Amino acid sequence: MIRTLSHAERRDWLRLSRTDNVGAVTFNELILRFGEASLALAALPDLARRGGRTGLRVASEAEAERELADGAALGARLIASCEADFPQALAALDPPPPVIWARGDTKLLDRRNVAIVGARVASAAGQRFARGLAAELGASGHVIVSGMARGIDAAAHEGALPTGTVAVLAGGVDDVYPPEHRGLYERIVETGCVVCENEPGRTAVARDFPRRNRIIAGLSRAVVVVEAEFRSGSLITARLANEQGREVLAVPGSPLDPRAKGTNDLIRQGAAICEGADDVLRALEGLDGFREPERARFGPAPCVEPDDRLRDRVADLLSPTPVSRDELVRAAGAPAPLVFAALTELALAGRAELLPGGMVAAS
Repeated sequence: MIRTLSHAERRDWLRLSRTDNVGAVTFNELILRFGEASLALAALPDLARRGGRTGLRVASEAEAERELADGAALGARLIASCEADFPQALAALDPPPPVIWARGDTKLLDRRNVAIVGARVASAAGQRFARGLAAELGASGHVIVSGMARGIDAAAHEGALPTGTVAVLAGGVDDVYPPEHRGLYERIVETGCVVCENEPGRTAVARDFPRRNRIIAGLSRAVVVVEAEFRSGSLITARLANEQGREVLAVPGSPLDPRAKGTNDLIRQGAAICEGADDVLRALEGLDGFREPERARFGPAPCVEPDDRLRDRVADLLSPTPVSRDELVRAAGAPAPLVFAALTELALAGRAELLPGGMVAAS
């Protein structure tokens, strides 16, 4: 449920989200199980021990206070997923990111958002198209979301600066990458909004980019891919958007240009063709009455504690190939709450990986 956090509750919410092996799915399971971050924090050492690990590193109060102070010094806000001003589109994800840092105009996060993404090494024509598309969509009342990377992302942000743009970063809210985008970053902070999941001062590493792409898709009603080679991060964003029920559009290109391989393949797979702003607006027409699903409701669940035999059986059923939790429940032959509790304990011990979309795999 939506709640207002005290300073201590905000600190505990942050501590839980920064604890080792607590990703978004595990965080959500812990809050659903215990109702309060403070209660989950108190239970963590015992839960990890049951899963097979001792010495779980739990983020300290001092670390959380330092992060809160670092963000405040930048003029950034920490918004927890249970709070009223957490973006509605992100809150409806399964699961939402536990926290986001935002710098700039946070009201833009709940506007009619459209993502424009594409190749870093983009053609001049592709950049011109992205810039013009962003400007036209902005003039029609939409906010443009992208990742502030070189090429298509930067062009999209530039086209939308006069009307509103959101940059989603993979590192901390102050991690400007590439460095030559410092001026663009400052302009977005001044007139738009910068968002991330990670703590201030963090430099992005490879595993952070899929999480960033999930937020780009999650904030947006539609994702437009302008140029993308195969194995492109932009295609990951398109896949995540499709899984989240967002509209996916792609700009067709010459088969002689490798940067059109990914977009042309998206069209073959059913993405709508985008040749201009009118195509995007038509795709969004059916969403005029669109409402995000209700956000998750937090509250303590009945206490469930799996025994060692069930925990071991669940661990034996896991493999590197992700399977749905429902399939795991069927294979384990045990009540779902007990299996989910066992998975949480195994995840805290580093023996299971809880993935978005209800999937799980061995770590």
